Amino acid sequence: MKSYNSFDVAQNQIKEASRILNLNKATVDLLSWPQRELNFTLSVRMDDGQFRVFHASRIQYNTARGPAKGGIRFHSLETIDTVRALACWMTLKTAVVDLPLGGGKGGIACNPGQLSQRELESLSRAYVRACASSLGLHKDVPAPDVNTNPQIMAWMMDEYEAIVQQHHPGVLTDKPMQIGGTQGRRDATARGGVITVREACKSLKIDPGGTFAIQGFGNAGQRAALLHQEMLGGGKLVGVCDSKGGLVNPNGLNAKELVSHKLKTGSVSTFKGGKKVPRDSILELDADILYPAALENSITVDNAHNIKAKIICELANGPTTPEADLILKKNKIHVIPDILASAGGVTVSYFEMVQDGTLDFWEESQVHEKLDKKLTKAYQTVHEAVREKKVHPRLAATIVGVARIAEACELRGWV
Repeated sequence: MKSYNSFDVAQNQIKEASRILNLNKATVDLLSWPQRELNFTLSVRMDDGQFRVFHASRIQYNTARGPAKGGIRFHSLETIDTVRALACWMTLKTAVVDLPLGGGKGGIACNPGQLSQRELESLSRAYVRACASSLGLHKDVPAPDVNTNPQIMAWMMDEYEAIVQQHHPGVLTDKPMQIGGTQGRRDATARGGVITVREACKSLKIDPGGTFAIQGFGNAGQRAALLHQEMLGGGKLVGVCDSKGGLVNPNGLNAKELVSHKLKTGSVSTFKGGKKVPRDSILELDADILYPAALENSITVDNAHNIKAKIICELANGPTTPEADLILKKNKIHVIPDILASAGGVTVSYFEMVQDGTLDFWEESQVHEKLDKKLTKAYQTVHEAVREKKVHPRLAATIVGVARIAEACELRGWV
């Protein structure tokens, strides 16, 4: 299978959208590269008393529309180009949903599974010490991503506040509720995705209560399994998979029991309610709606021809390769791209920033209502661009995002 550099893919998406928008060369060059990259080396004392060195980064891709916003990943295979691509997509994502934010991303090359809680806390605090001067509610606001969580955000926020000697709960989002987190954040990514599926079903006149499958059963996949049935008036979950294997049942899997089993055992593969299958086969199931919620580059030229779903809702970042996009378009499969489908998380993170800044915290129903309004409008805007520009949805969403970012850059006098 062909390997892809994620940042090359992101840059090509920017350039293709810019060509359609007829942007000048300076604007294209500005949008094709991060505005600021921070690379640093962290030295952390381990439990055995020895020091270990970790390599880390923070990228603020574009801040024309507002402070940088994006997660922090702890992953052993983290590369600078992966972080650049994710920061680029975050910039597009906040623009597509029309949030007053830019985009950023960060990461530490490490395997958190090999670290104790004390080591993990020391590493988290060291990261903040390295980039504290670049963080802040009006500068750059990180959040959790792969292998990070609300507890890590709590440690990081505490370290930042110790440095500046003031309370700044809005400096990081997706924190525990007790120290400035918001209602409605745990399921925000999946909820946003299901909202876009609802709108797609309306536009395409597809019954949302049909069958659906989920590739990847982490937080987003688990929440999607529950919320799809709750929000769309039913639906039959016919297949799921995680890193250890897949499971199918044409008669439907019990989503609540499956989530409970996953949380208890760490895998769906040992659940008794279905037949075991290879994990990659879930993508090719005969299901009306497919949620890719695992890793990037899952849908490729090798399997795109075999996908039978009518709608693909990308809860993962970059799950579809460029060539596969064209195959899906040719086969009239409607893709809700990641920069729209998974924007629920950053939208509710923005709501958390607003609440932290005003010290006025909302009920969960208010968060859900505001999220629904934002994602519904964003879907409709992108769908209109599909019709107007006669392009596939990913390119349409990129056009919407690039146009908004370019306009902000021009108004500021940057280009």
